[in-house]
Amino acid sequence: MRYIPRQMEPLVLRASRHFPAVVLTGPRRAGKTTLLRHLFPRAHYVVLEDPDIQARVRSDVRSFLDGLPRPTLFDEIQNTPELLNYVRTRIDEKPSQRGQWFFTGSQEAPLMQGITESMAGRAAVLQLLPFSVMETPKVSLLTGGFPEVLAHSQARSLWFNSYVQTYLERDVRTITNVRDLVTFRRFLSLLASRHGQILNKTDLAAPLGVSVPTIGAWLHVLEMTGQIILVAPYFENFGKRLIKSPKVYWEDSGLACHLLGITSQSELERSPFLGAIFEGFVAAEILKSQTNLGGRKELYYFRDQQGLEVDFLVPRGNGEVWLVEAKATQTPRPAMAGPLLSLAHSLPKRGGRQILVHRKSRSAVVTSALAPGVQALDVEQFVAALREGVRHP
Repeated sequence: MRYIPRQMEPLVLRASRHFPAVVLTGPRRAGKTTLLRHLFPRAHYVVLEDPDIQARVRSDVRSFLDGLPRPTLFDEIQNTPELLNYVRTRIDEKPSQRGQWFFTGSQEAPLMQGITESMAGRAAVLQLLPFSVMETPKVSLLTGGFPEVLAHSQARSLWFNSYVQTYLERDVRTITNVRDLVTFRRFLSLLASRHGQILNKTDLAAPLGVSVPTIGAWLHVLEMTGQIILVAPYFENFGKRLIKSPKVYWEDSGLACHLLGITSQSELERSPFLGAIFEGFVAAEILKSQTNLGGRKELYYFRDQQGLEVDFLVPRGNGEVWLVEAKATQTPRPAMAGPLLSLAHSLPKRGGRQILVHRKSRSAVVTSALAPGVQALDVEQFVAALREGVRHP
């Protein structure tokens, strides 16, 4: 499979020049190992999912590390987190040596806890998500951005079946004690049908016959493994009551389509979920633009009980906030700018751009001026705008 350059490459290289260790987290099969092996081809590669390797680590970790050349790339470090304490000792013995230890991990929360305890100040921690539209034109609503799906799009359904069975369910068993995987699989499809909606755990628990705390635990697993996005509500002193629950999206639109049984572009165009899938696609692109530049993920939505709703609020520098509406149309109209204009009137001190993001038209030229102060941009134009003026860490 031909290597496709990632936008994060300069950030990873810069981190390797300033830190003894680099940790790359993100969903399984997002391309973490491929990226690191491409950038550091001389690094000795160790697969920590191999039971024999795990046994060697647990029987005599010091001898195991002594036998490894430098630099070393450990794949899926969450399988042997005890390694981090011993690697820390090696780093502290030669703190001036940079770029000697590389780690990948697909379970963000427990991995981050281990790094916080063992590698604070010694490791740069970055997150890689699946491909963005700015990295390859193959990314689409139907395919999503997982590298192997883009390389073999005709086998998309088989790949996603395997992904759900092999990876999601294995991670679930590892992190939490789920005995009924059949019900959990139903939960995944049910959650896909709530894509882009306000999260209601009771609404998810009732048809599955499980408790609300169980739903909470399962959502936690999906979030920590990078499968879903929970977009928090934006709070300001608006003098009105606001909706306070998060909105939920599947991070990868291709996986969302698979779970919803959408198998072709024509089915997607007819689907009642088209708007929600596009909305989630835009949310994922916002987060990818943030993580690819080394920033923290920061995304909100606004909805009050009077019915005013704006899909996304994106904090920028100097207290600025961009207001963003995502519409699956290829023909944006001035009336669609209404929510943006209404909320902008309530946020006069925040400033920032007001943007309606739409699907790219293949024929007509769409003007960017939609309404006074509101721009209409397709996804590629929008992501390019997000990267403009962002300072690299």
